[in-house]
Amino acid sequence: MNMQVEVEQWRQLPTAELLARATAAKVAHRRDSFSFCSIINAKSGKCSEDCRYCAQSSHYRTEAPIYPLKDSEEIVAAAQAAKDSGASRFSLVTSGRGLTATEIEELADRIETVRRQVDIKLCGSFGILDRDALQRLKEAGMSRYHHNLETSEHFFPQVTTTHSFADRVATIRAARDAGLEVCAGGIFGLGESEADRIAMALSLRELAVDSVPLNFLIPLPGTPMEGTEPLPVREVIRSVAIFRLLLPTVCIRLAGGREVVLEDFLAAAFMAGADGMMIGGYLTQRGRSVEADRKFAREMQKLWA
Repeated sequence: MNMQVEVEQWRQLPTAELLARATAAKVAHRRDSFSFCSIINAKSGKCSEDCRYCAQSSHYRTEAPIYPLKDSEEIVAAAQAAKDSGASRFSLVTSGRGLTATEIEELADRIETVRRQVDIKLCGSFGILDRDALQRLKEAGMSRYHHNLETSEHFFPQVTTTHSFADRVATIRAARDAGLEVCAGGIFGLGESEADRIAMALSLRELAVDSVPLNFLIPLPGTPMEGTEPLPVREVIRSVAIFRLLLPTVCIRLAGGREVVLEDFLAAAFMAGADGMMIGGYLTQRGRSVEADRKFAREMQKLWA
């Protein structure tokens, strides 16, 4: 059956039936898997890009912290804390369009240091990079690169104008060419349509990414998205389910904004097929307690067993 036709059939299903199909796909392809990851905001603020949702953009007046690349000791401590919390992956994240040659070497040093001292898989999120830079970071010990599409190609110019959707796709392909796994997803609630979210899922499917983080807009003060109303829970849950049906074999990880947007309906998003979470906070925003997330994961795995 043509994929577009099948997606349209899913869109017409009652929510209960759509969730049942997504749960079945999750259990069939992922069994009772549930994974945690954690990040550190390793370099914050003064970003040249104009992403309308981001408090770290230099285009907007926000209260986001501004500081240079953190030293190895602080990053190692954060990696150890992530491991102790149950995270299987730890990612270093830096603000900015990309990295200079000097910054690449500095980050390679940080990655090598963490790899020597903490037994955890390392990821990186450093903006737009080419194959050579990504290869250098892989050699240092980075195993996965994170680079979100954020939304559909059609809607992307409404979100960011200082770089293109094609720039993001090129970075994902460069990471693949460098032999890295790829983590790529986006943000729900930017003003996009359901069709835009489905188009993003289809792009991720075409790019054969390994992990899909789904964020939910937090309308931060000082950004152009301030005051934006959150998506209705029903719309979020249905979109998660369609992502699972389109991407049956990959981890779908709920990240920033899940506590704010989903509130008491978090479990419904996991019955819709999500099977991972980012824990411990999201760059400039804190999340809920690690203890609560770990208890939640244990109970969800019992439901899937």
